[in-house]
Amino acid sequence: MNTTKIGWIGLGNMGTPMAEQLIKAGYTVTVYNRSKEKEAALKEMGALIAETPQNLISQTEVIVLMVSDDAAIEQIFKGPEGLFGAEISGKVMINMSTVSPDISKEMASLCKEKGAEYLDAPVSGSVKQAETGQLVIMVGGDETAFEKVKPILEKLGKMAVRLGDAGTGNVAKLAVNSLLALYTQGLAETVVFANQQGIKTESLLNLLNNGAIANIFTKIKGDAIIADNYKPAFALKHIVKDLRLAKAIGLDSPLAKTALQTFEAATGKYGEEDLIAVIKQVKG
Repeated sequence: MNTTKIGWIGLGNMGTPMAEQLIKAGYTVTVYNRSKEKEAALKEMGALIAETPQNLISQTEVIVLMVSDDAAIEQIFKGPEGLFGAEISGKVMINMSTVSPDISKEMASLCKEKGAEYLDAPVSGSVKQAETGQLVIMVGGDETAFEKVKPILEKLGKMAVRLGDAGTGNVAKLAVNSLLALYTQGLAETVVFANQQGIKTESLLNLLNNGAIANIFTKIKGDAIIADNYKPAFALKHIVKDLRLAKAIGLDSPLAKTALQTFEAATGKYGEEDLIAVIKQVKG
């Protein structure tokens, strides 16, 4: 039994399987989610339920957040029932959400004023990697705090690396997701081009998956295209958010501009679908 008491905030597609990993590892986990129905499955696994972030923090030592955006982080920390309304001295906050470096720097500073530590620790990987504890975790923040919680992070991912001070984990994640956007659009355009020239999707993907640029992403998203299955492992609307965040801190390259334009155009129709649904936008 692991003795550190963990609080978990955010039970979306990624947050739920990640919290499950910690329960399976023997941690006492208390969860809070705005949509209360998402707490039921974890309660059955043994999780405790908190009615508010303030209620959660009084029962826990390390608090993990996995939510959608900067606005959600503002609400969780500063809202009427937020974390900053409670005594947080000695606590460690681990924000695993993909958010802006600026909000991490702000929250890290405010946490330090209150005697707590804050780490930004976004992840690379999707639902499958979350379910199997194979995420790659990139961390910004105090080195001592990182070493303290590293055993927890190692239950969630195959790699947890501290890159520097507060916000550096977020910068790294935005760089990774910018490449993800470029690659997704490139794969979509390649499939569409091949189809236009009479080559079947299955035949093209067989070549790609056995060639020099083969990778697991092409295999998974290629299978999704073939099956016409756009159930979101990573919703298209989230890559738009990430590209906008990257743009805000200086990403201004030709490919990035094009990707943002394409995904923004697709988000009206396909925003709730998986990001590879951009192929439908490319087809026109």
